[in-house]
Amino acid sequence: MQFFNKSLELLENNYPESRAENLFGIAKVEQKQGNLQTAITQIKTAISLIEETRISKKSPEERLTFFSSKQDYYEFYIDLLMELHQQKPSQGYDAQALNISEHSKARSLLELLTEANTDIRKGVEPELVIQERNLQQQLDTIEQRRVELYISEKQTLEQKTAIEQERQYLLRKYQEVQAKIREKSPSYAAITQPQPLTLKQIQAQILDNDTLLLQYALGKKRSFLWAVTKNSITSHELPPKALIENIVKEFRFTITDRRVDPSLLLEISQSLYEIILAPVAPQLKDRRLAIVSDGILHYIPFAAISLPTTSSEANYLPLISKHEIVNLPSASTLSILRRDAQQRKTASKTIAIVADPIFSADDTRLETAVSTQNENREQYNLNRAARQMDVGIWQRLPETRTEAEAILALLPNSETISYFDFVANRTQVINSQLNQYKIIHFATHGLLNSINPELSGIVLSMLDPQGNLLNGFLRLHDVFNLDFSADLVVLSACQPGLGKQIRGEGLVGLTRGFMYAGTPRVLVSLWNIDDAATSEIMSRFYRLMLQDKLSPTEALRKAQLEMVSETRWKEPYYWAAFTLQGEWKESQGNRE
Repeated sequence: MQFFNKSLELLENNYPESRAENLFGIAKVEQKQGNLQTAITQIKTAISLIEETRISKKSPEERLTFFSSKQDYYEFYIDLLMELHQQKPSQGYDAQALNISEHSKARSLLELLTEANTDIRKGVEPELVIQERNLQQQLDTIEQRRVELYISEKQTLEQKTAIEQERQYLLRKYQEVQAKIREKSPSYAAITQPQPLTLKQIQAQILDNDTLLLQYALGKKRSFLWAVTKNSITSHELPPKALIENIVKEFRFTITDRRVDPSLLLEISQSLYEIILAPVAPQLKDRRLAIVSDGILHYIPFAAISLPTTSSEANYLPLISKHEIVNLPSASTLSILRRDAQQRKTASKTIAIVADPIFSADDTRLETAVSTQNENREQYNLNRAARQMDVGIWQRLPETRTEAEAILALLPNSETISYFDFVANRTQVINSQLNQYKIIHFATHGLLNSINPELSGIVLSMLDPQGNLLNGFLRLHDVFNLDFSADLVVLSACQPGLGKQIRGEGLVGLTRGFMYAGTPRVLVSLWNIDDAATSEIMSRFYRLMLQDKLSPTEALRKAQLEMVSETRWKEPYYWAAFTLQGEWKESQGNRE
């Protein structure tokens, strides 16, 4: 204690981050000594200094990295408030802990969504905007050069290292220019820092009578779960993060392996239920569940967790048999998505589909066929490039065409547009009129870069009809520059939903990019399922949504239950991967 106080004296009013570290240290000592109220005072001051430092960071990337490194402060504060709640249950400390949990989640996403409806380039020096546009073009060019280099038989380690360094340099410069635009923008300066919602605001603005919010906070010593309805809150202590992580890993491994004995899946699933859902069982009833996950919980499909069964019921009773389920980055995120949806121009047509791109030189759709030997060599080189570029090998997904055609058949031609084959390319997605459509459906590979999430994206056509290489990557920074009026974006292939897990922000992947681009809900998959199963669930989902007029969350649940009831598709591996992130209420434009 003496050390921390002396350090604070020396720091005076300088170096807010260092002062916060010392106050955090004092708070921990006070907690151990049982002085909980004094500890609260110290940690509140520490967090205000952390917020002051975070806001001073110039770019969203810097703020994101800084904020994720300070999550221990929030974890400690929540634990402290819940300790006080145990001592004085009627004093509302559990509600305060929920407020802090909400404060700790998705801050960067809240700021990005607040920025999304503001023209931050208005009033900025034209040179900066031109610089930004030039860097976008350079990033596009380097992607194409990179593919060409990696498939070349004469590539050297020096060349590969040089182009990767150049790409990283350009990406850094691009982020620096964007930071300068924000710094100089009168519009951006006018944006107030978005404040996360409090418990009362969540109950008034977010929840309806049919929805139960389940918010998780995983901690080293113990974890917590809050169950919130429109007029009540309960809080529950859960096991430490390490124990939850172990059972979640086991559950995910089991559910993604088709060969696993169903009895083992049932056993692990029920164990997971007992840990993370049983404490709130009396409140579940038949309500919709809006789930704000934390840590490893982002990686599991709650829909597939087995409920307890009676002797008259089946052995395996997935959560979706009783509940509609939606996932949220945070409750506050949904508030901004709803506000923006009301201000957004309503799309006039129904669905745009991008499907079945050309990935390889041996694709039979190429007009200029080369010799078999050259085809094999070209495909070998492209596959090798894919491995070296850490984005996987792009095999054609033939069922995506069947899937897309089945969806298109549900609507008149005037309500749809489709981009297949060579036309399913990056240029079309960036420059086309996709903002005229309520639903945008990507049926292609998603790529994940866990080291640099901003380089994650969607793989589109890699070649033109003459066999020339194209930049086929729609990267996350490209997605942020899109302008959609869509109510729903569907990413139906591979695992584009799995971004990098950032403490305090959840999955930093394509979901947040599409929300920034203007859509309030994104349907994504959590693991690779086979092509036929994806086509099957997507066909059912769209039939239920477009013909039976169900909301996206209702349609997803019914489609999954249909598959559960059929022998071929009943294993959760086939139907549980798809999760809906964002809004559950249907927009007014789709009720007509």
